[in-house]
Formats: sequence, C-alpha cells, structure tokens
Amino acid sequence: MPAQPLLAAVETPGRVGIIDIGSNSIRLVVFDGPARIPSILFNEKVMAGLGAGLARDGALDAESIERGLTALARFARLAAQMEVTSLRTVATAAVREASNGAPFLARIRAMGLAVELLSGEEEAMMAGYGVLAAVPGATGIVGDLGGGSLELARVADGAVHERVSFPLGVLRIAKIRAEGPRALDRVVGKAIAGAGWDARSEGLPFYLVGGSWRALARLDMHLMSAPLPIIHHHVMAADRPASLVRVLAQIDRKRLREVQGLSGSRIATLPEAAGLLSVLVRRLGSSEMIVSGYGLREGLLHQSLPPAIRAQDPLICATREEGRRQGRFPEHGDLLYRWTSPLFARETPAEARLRHATCLLADVGWPAHPEFRAERGLETALHGNWVGVDARGRGMMARALYTSFGGDQPVPIIDRLTTPAERALADRWGLAMRLGQRLSGGVAEPLVTSRLSLDPATLTLHLRTDDGALYGEAVERRHKALATAFERKPALA
Repeated sequence: MPAQPLLAAVETPGRVGIIDIGSNSIRLVVFDGPARIPSILFNEKVMAGLGAGLARDGALDAESIERGLTALARFARLAAQMEVTSLRTVATAAVREASNGAPFLARIRAMGLAVELLSGEEEAMMAGYGVLAAVPGATGIVGDLGGGSLELARVADGAVHERVSFPLGVLRIAKIRAEGPRALDRVVGKAIAGAGWDARSEGLPFYLVGGSWRALARLDMHLMSAPLPIIHHHVMAADRPASLVRVLAQIDRKRLREVQGLSGSRIATLPEAAGLLSVLVRRLGSSEMIVSGYGLREGLLHQSLPPAIRAQDPLICATREEGRRQGRFPEHGDLLYRWTSPLFARETPAEARLRHATCLLADVGWPAHPEFRAERGLETALHGNWVGVDARGRGMMARALYTSFGGDQPVPIIDRLTTPAERALADRWGLAMRLGQRLSGGVAEPLVTSRLSLDPATLTLHLRTDDGALYGEAVERRHKALATAFERKPALA
C-alpha cells in the first residue's frame, strides 16, 4: 500500500480531530484553540487490544476487531457532531503487521474514515515532533512504546533526525522474557546494535512517550511521594527503571490500584514496560528519563504547522491565551513583563521566560472573590495545562502569582518544589507585578510612560510630571515593599 501524505501546513487548523488506532487502544482526541498549543476539547479511548493476537498467530483478534469498529463508529459520529473541520485517522504497528490488517482497513474506510497506515519511521517521526511540541529545545532520544512496537527518534536543534522502529511493543515483551532471565537484554541489545544505535544517547536524556511508560512514571511519582501529580516533565534517574523492576516483582495489585491516575488496564504490563526501559537506557547510555505528555497525536498536529508557528514557545503561547481569556486587558501581561525587566537584568534566560509567563497570568485572579485571589493565582500556575515547564518552574510561577495577589504565608507545596533562593526571586517578581498592577490599574498607558530603575541604594519609580497623581497611598506602600525585597530604599523621580 503506498504511503499516505502527511498533512499540509496550515496556519488556522480550526477544530481538529485525530483518531489513533494503536495496538492497545483506539483513541479520539479533538483539539481546539491556538494552532501552536491547542486545548483538548475531548479525549476518549477504548482498550480494544488489537495487538493481543499478533504474538499468537500474527492476526488481529476477531473480537478486538469488532470492539474497535464499534469504537470507531462512535468516534466518527462524535467528530461530526462536534463540527470537527479536519479529522485524521491513523493506524500503527498492530494493523501494519497483522495478516488481516488490510481487510480491517477496508472496513474502516467503508465507514467513511480516510484511515492512513503509518510506517514505523513515520510513527517515530511523529513521536519526535510530539516531544518537540512540548519540550522546546529537547535534545536526546525519544522512545515511543506502544503495544506492538517501539519507535526511537533522535531530536536536536528543533528537528527530528534518525528514526527506527522495532517489534518490541509492550504486548510482545512477556513472551521474550519467558525465554529466560537475560532474554530481553539479548533481544534488545541485538536490535539496538543491528540498527547502529548503541550508546546513541550517551550523556543525553531519554524522552518517554506512550501510555505504558507514562503509567510507569505515575508509579514512580507515587513511590517518591511527588508533591505535584503532573506527569509531564517528570524526571527519573537512569537507574530508576531497574529499581522499579524489583518493586513490581514484589508489589501486589491492590497497592497498584491505589496509585493516583494509574489506569487499571496498564497495570498488567507495568513489569514489561519497566524491564524494557531498564535495558534500553543502559544500552543507549541515557543520562536520565524525561516524561513527555505529548506524543504521536500532538506530533501529527505540530508537524503540520508552518515553521514560524512551530518555533513559538508553548508556555508563552498558552499563558498568553489564558491571560487573554481571564484577564481584563489583553496586552497587559507583555507590558508588565517589559516594565519589570530593568529590575532583573542578571536573571538567566530560563528565569526571564518564567517571569514572562507569570506576567501573562498576572490578571487571572480578578474574577475570584478578593479573599481568594491569591489562591486562584496559585492554583492557576500549579495546575494549569502547561507544557514546556517542569514542577520547579510551576512552583516559582505559583509563588510569584500568590505574592502578586497579596498572599504572604508559606505554602508547603511550593516549599517542596523550590529552593529558598528561587522563592525569594519569585517573591520579587510578584511584588514588582503587584506594584505595576496597582500603579496602572491594569491599563496600558502608565506602564508605557513610566519605568523602574535599580542602583546600589535605591529602587526608583520614574513617572512623567503629569502622572504624579498616580502615586497614591496604595502605590507608595507597594513601592516600599518591592524596594525592601531588593534591600533598597524606595525613590520617586
């Protein structure tokens, strides 16, 4: 069957749907919103188990086929009712390798779905683009573990490079491990060496994509008592999978069912996912593992965008959209970022980026009751659907917004996520935002016509002569609080 063309570049995708027919599950995701970082409007999966029969007789199981077709009929109907303007249906390893894959595809097309059969290399490429969409600047190896196959892709400089696919899906691992205690190591080692991927990730991260590895990461977060149960950008040390292999050999199902967010359908394959990951990171020489909340589906969207849109920062795009949606004045966040910048000339680019994202959210507390605005800011930063930021970054943003809205108490979860120095910097961000908000009343002109400066003795607010009336009692108090945080005296010019 000839390869299907990838989506043409589009700047305004509208409401986009993707149906992903995998070896384990079939899923419909509907996206809506800004092209660079669309929101998920709908997300549903059915564990059809299409790949379960491959290891047995090389064919898709008849019962799984019917279950899958039922799910696809529902998804097609829902997409139509949701007025999806672009619906893409893709099938992966199980259908690609099954002896009865072609008639299954024919039945799908008869339903009106223009299904594409992705090659292993296309799968790997889309997983790589998914990671790049969520982790700007990602450099290392992306591993996408599905039910029927494992795809690897090297990412660097914002692009996907070498790609390879192996028949090492999680549904196949149990049969390999049954051949002996070192059988999996031998099979993986032979596959990696044969493809020329030995030590390909030496000293670089390994990015985890796929439901089985995300489930494994959820177990790791549970065991480590992670303060923030957000899977994206969770980091695991290189030796952690080997520890999880030992844990899974002893832990009972009841305890696993208590793990927050761990799907019951993933529990059975956790030992296989851990075993494969342990071998891979050792063979590849990976420095650590980083979980990506984005994968093949998001990669399909990201790859279809023009380069200029792909290059946009997902955190800045998402916080700007949230600020536009919840705030009073759309341009205010970017103005506030520029207005506060003279105070933070020594911060790193990563810190400046977090401050920018925080300023874009500076108005999100206003819809809340005044007594709960600080909590609203805290919750927005900690629990927002952001990518391109880790738990520490969320903690700093949350502390700054909490301070900006008048919060002045220790917050235990932020204390666990950040260091004292990071909290002190975030407090300065928050106090600067708090002064800017009060001085300007949220409108643009006072932030355009005034400025801040810092010298060894003073923190000075410069106003135009005819704006002197803006320096009221509340502004004076906030100016003094900001200067005190910098160990300076407040001055007005």
